Amino acid sequence: MQKVLGDKRAILILLGPALLVYTAVMLVPIFWSAGYTLFDGNLVRGFEFVGIDNYVEFFQDKTALEAVFFSLRFSVVETVLQVAVGYALALLYVFGLRRASSLVRTVVFFPVILPTVAVALLFRRFFEAAPTTGPVNSFLEILHIPGIDWLGQADSSFWVIVLMELWRSMGFYAVLLYAGLLDIPDDIIESARLDGASGWRLVRSIIVPLSLPVLLSAIIFSINGTLKVFDTVVALTNGGPGTATTPLTLYMFRTSFGYGEFGYGSTVALMLAILCLLVTIFIFRSSRRDVTKG
Repeated sequence: MQKVLGDKRAILILLGPALLVYTAVMLVPIFWSAGYTLFDGNLVRGFEFVGIDNYVEFFQDKTALEAVFFSLRFSVVETVLQVAVGYALALLYVFGLRRASSLVRTVVFFPVILPTVAVALLFRRFFEAAPTTGPVNSFLEILHIPGIDWLGQADSSFWVIVLMELWRSMGFYAVLLYAGLLDIPDDIIESARLDGASGWRLVRSIIVPLSLPVLLSAIIFSINGTLKVFDTVVALTNGGPGTATTPLTLYMFRTSFGYGEFGYGSTVALMLAILCLLVTIFIFRSSRRDVTKG
């Protein structure tokens, strides 16, 4: 094995095809899209070089800035809920249900594999206000509370999207964090219990610090996935009412393929990529700072 790894020709033969495919599939489209940001137009009417005009337009575009705000708001709220609920379920699996958690893990994970459109239709029916009353509004009427047009108002539709995405994804984060908790040595937990640590104190002082690496991974997975949310919004609200629930991904899609503005659409996509990069760097730097202080 050492002879193979020390042979540059062997390394090139082994890694060359994979690097070639990665370059063709990932790197070339990234740089190609970045190049489009300097042009205005599409394949039908041609392209015109405009320099940084697309970037200037982006920061002056009210709809684009609203999409940035929605994406950030949704990402922060959803990440907190996904990681918190997933971690709570993981603790339940390990310390509450123990060996009897297999069935519960399977049931909670099941929504992850469901088609987004099917889940969206379920939630639309669940929160329906007209022409028929959904179960949620029916329950409110029993409590003598007026029904709400959940998907017709900006604030309520935002929370329906959050709830739907949480229901779909919490099983994934529960399993991810559950795997991290299983790596904590049993003797450390037993020693902490002998020293008097139990309940919340055990979780806060022993379990959370030892599971920080997998927690960090879950946060990065969640915040990048929620920043790039697309199918959930399209299937449930299609960005409405108006543009109140339009994320950057949907705005980029409409700009590029609905209006045929490839240059400006590529600019929106690049801004989204930069946003994801900056958030990831911020999380890594914050985690390193915390470790250094500890």
